[in-house]
Amino acid sequence: MSAIRLLVLGAVRQHGRAHGYQVRNDLEFWGAHEWSNAKPGSIYHALKQMAKQGLLIAHEVAPSTVGGPPRVEYEINNKGTEEYFTVLREALRSHEQKTDVLSAGLGFIVDLARDEAVALLKQRITGLEQWRAGVTEYYTPEDGPGQFGHIGEIMNLWVHSADLGVEWTRGLIERIEGGAYTFAGEGEPFVGVLADDEPNPFATGPHPEDNR
Repeated sequence: MSAIRLLVLGAVRQHGRAHGYQVRNDLEFWGAHEWSNAKPGSIYHALKQMAKQGLLIAHEVAPSTVGGPPRVEYEINNKGTEEYFTVLREALRSHEQKTDVLSAGLGFIVDLARDEAVALLKQRITGLEQWRAGVTEYYTPEDGPGQFGHIGEIMNLWVHSADLGVEWTRGLIERIEGGAYTFAGEGEPFVGVLADDEPNPFATGPHPEDNR
């Protein structure tokens, strides 16, 4: 799964309807350009591709200020919303996701009901524990990596990564079950986007399509 797909769908959904610069601005405000492939070119490309795939509706709303094609605003439709929740749930459920995908899932976790978020994270723990058990069929952590020469350091890394992943996920579950954050259906959600006239301190500079 690509993090950019989840990030762009989620960003458009937060606005209801947004042009490319708004989506880019939101994701840069989150720092997503640092921890994922959400660079300006990737964002504009993803918007156009998902419009072609029928996940977003493209609206031409105003002529370009530089004489190019009209500015386009994107709106998520029912198919896009279904896809959004599918990739969001998978980002939280699967222990095999890369860090950028998991990070994107965390950014939108409150779009789910609290109980469902916890259930998905528990599935992630189960996957991590099963993965660890598969490694330790051949590798005994107590004996250290030296039992396989320097190659044992690979298995040592896997085991420690699984243990850390389980520990972190359990901590998150504990915070959620303890009442942290506002989840779907619980009231006014946390607003994680900038207002249209609010400057973005993390903006990376202009892009050729920002005038569209």
